[in-house]
Amino acid sequence: MIKTLGGRRLGRTGSHRRAMLRNMATSLFLHEKVESTVANCKELRPFAEKLITDAKKGKHREVRRDVQNKDVFKKLFDILVPRFQNRPGGYTQILRTRTRQGDNAELGMVRLIG
Repeated sequence: MIKTLGGRRLGRTGSHRRAMLRNMATSLFLHEKVESTVANCKELRPFAEKLITDAKKGKHREVRRDVQNKDVFKKLFDILVPRFQNRPGGYTQILRTRTRQGDNAELGMVRLIG
C-alpha cells in the first residue's frame, strides 16, 4: 500500500496546504527568495516551477488561479517570464541555511535563479 502518494502532508489539511503553497509562491515571486523549513521548500519548488512554466506558455487563467496578487501577477508576466524565456526548467534553487532555535528544525531558502 502506497501511503506517501501526493507529496508531504506538512501537518496541514489539503486546503491549508494549498493556501500555504499559494502564499509562499506569491512571496517567492515578489521578493525572489523565501525562507522556510526544508520540507516546505521541497514542496514549494515544483509548485512554483509549474507556475513559471504555465506563465511562459501564456496560460493566464491557470496562473491567476494560484497567484491572486495583481502586482505579483504583473511582475511574473512582465519581468520573470522574459528572464526565464530561454531556460528549459530549473528556475529555483534550495539552499539549506540554519537550524531554528526553538525546535531545531532545519531551515532552507528557496530563491529564483538568474
